[in-house]
Order: sequence, then C-alpha cells, then structure tokens
Amino acid sequence: MQQDITIKITDRNGVPHEVSAPTDMNMNIMELIRMYELAEEGTVGTCGGMAMCASCQCYVLNEVPLPEMGDDEEAMLSEAFYVKSNSRLGCQIPITESLEGLELEMAPEN
Repeated sequence: MQQDITIKITDRNGVPHEVSAPTDMNMNIMELIRMYELAEEGTVGTCGGMAMCASCQCYVLNEVPLPEMGDDEEAMLSEAFYVKSNSRLGCQIPITESLEGLELEMAPEN
C-alpha cells in the first residue's frame, strides 16, 4: 500500500516547508506547490501542467531519482529565465514513493 512521502520545498521568499505528499493521487510537484499554497495564487502552473510556461520551475537540491527530462520540458527550460543545471519543471515530476526526501527550491517568478 502506498503512503504519503515527505518533500522539502523552499518557497520564493526563502522559507523552507516540509510537506506531506500523497503518492496515490496521480499528482505532480506543481500541483503539490499549489495544494499547499507555497506561491502566490496564479503564479504557478499557469499553463495547467503542459510544460509550456516554466512557472513551476524548481531547483533540485539533492540526489533523488527523478524521471528523465522529456523533450517538451527540455525545450521550455531552454527558453526560461533563471535556469540552472539542476532546474526541472515541477509539472513534469510525478509524485511517487521514490521521491521520498526530495528537496527543492522554487525558481524566482518570471
């Protein structure tokens, strides 16, 4: 039986949050950020999770196995602001048990 996992997310104001993430609801990191209201309303997931806006860009701070970056995500990050080598789009990271202990920092708002 799947359980909730713990993910640490530092918001755009530098405030760290340790949140519980359900692994049985087919959610992604962007939806988790919205669920816990870690960003101002309307500033994350403006494209609805289609990898078309980069508003959910995060920096991955630790070594946790993530899914491979797809072509759409790679293309969007190539055009986004504040991109670093550890940038990922939260909407492209599904919440699974393998993300236990993931640490992220939200990128500045574009």
